[in-house]
Amino acid sequence: MGRRNLDHVDDAGAADLARVEKALESRFPTRMVPDLDRIVDLLDLLGSPQRAYPSIHITGTNGKTTTARMIDALLRGFGVRTGRYTSPHLESVVERIALDGRPIDAERFAAAYDDIAPYVDLVDARHPDRMTFFELLTAMAFATFADAPVDVGVIEVGLGGRWDATNVIDAPVAVVMPIGLDHVGLLGDTVEAIAAEKAGIVHAGALLVTGPQPEGAGRVLANHAAGVGATLLQAGRDFGVRGRSVAIGGQLLDLEGLGGRYDEVFLPLHGAHQAGNAVCALAAVEAFFGVRDGGRGPLDPDVVRAAFAAVTSPGRLEVVRRAPTVMLDGAHNPAGAAALAAALDEAFTFDRLVAVVALLDDKDAVGLLAELGPVVSKVVVTTNSSPRALPAQALATVARSVLGDDRVEVAERLDDAIERAIAIAEEPDDGGGIAGGGVLITGSIVTVGDARQLLVAGSRP
Repeated sequence: MGRRNLDHVDDAGAADLARVEKALESRFPTRMVPDLDRIVDLLDLLGSPQRAYPSIHITGTNGKTTTARMIDALLRGFGVRTGRYTSPHLESVVERIALDGRPIDAERFAAAYDDIAPYVDLVDARHPDRMTFFELLTAMAFATFADAPVDVGVIEVGLGGRWDATNVIDAPVAVVMPIGLDHVGLLGDTVEAIAAEKAGIVHAGALLVTGPQPEGAGRVLANHAAGVGATLLQAGRDFGVRGRSVAIGGQLLDLEGLGGRYDEVFLPLHGAHQAGNAVCALAAVEAFFGVRDGGRGPLDPDVVRAAFAAVTSPGRLEVVRRAPTVMLDGAHNPAGAAALAAALDEAFTFDRLVAVVALLDDKDAVGLLAELGPVVSKVVVTTNSSPRALPAQALATVARSVLGDDRVEVAERLDDAIERAIAIAEEPDDGGGIAGGGVLITGSIVTVGDARQLLVAGSRP
């Protein structure tokens, strides 16, 4: 949690936030215990705040946070007060808990922690394992939303689904974004095993909205839905992207929702994967509003257009500098890198694209670099601020095996890596002219958060 930007926080708020961060960090942010015993116990003591409002619950391998932000924007467009809970954060832990589309402030975050802390001590005392970092944040979010109060919670799963601390909400609408191989040591080494874990958020009678899935994952989700009496709504069958074209600053979409067509929808995000995220978000909101029930027609298309036009997703192919263009993207697995590469190829035309890459040590570096290889000219490998960061020299060894020695440079520090990448991007071309170069910083949400601290003045997603 050290990548925090406190330009927007007064001294008292900064001190309060630092105190709470220290208390949360004492529970080791990466520690996980695969059961719901502690979170259920704590929420019972708090009066079950997660049941004070209905929720839309989102899982999947890639696209969860962006889809959550899109769902949030759509709901707010229709006058619904929202509470959004996402993870991980880019710069400050307060980003994870948002009311009406904006992160809560440091004072409210600290107050949320202080309100539940005495009950946390009780729970710790009567369980063999202390509550985890993520369990505390989840309880803080649910309590904040109940206190606001919100009309709807938009809740992103932290990891998996079945044993995730968020899986206490029994949401009427569950969303499963595309599933791929990630966190294989925790969730399983096949898409079928991972899908079984993620399907755990789908409860009896729910509406299940799924993005496009590998065949095995799709089969597991369909079987689970049938087993619990959930209604399955599939991308490509019940809703989908009818058309899309590149536009300045994003793309123009024709979407087929559950209730009808929504044409000429501008989305200020790049790539086919973002179009897929958008139509899943649309279907989830339609399902929540009961568009399919009783023959109700589509949502107001003007409201839908306005909501999508206002969507932001920091750190997802985000342009933060010009001349040369510098972009940030949190792709951290091969599927994410493939989607990123396709979006770059479609939306940008660089003579030379230099990637700055830093990964965590449990990620598929070979697969990620192989996907980026066709669209980047050179890679500068480095490290990020995470204690789990893959050392730069180790990543360089992998990168050279994938891309060749002449396409790989090493810089131990991220700031040096960015400076070197910009210098390469600005080198004259063979004719002595200025090349149309760009810089891409990617490999991890941590890497993107670190880069935002360096490149975006006063940033706060």
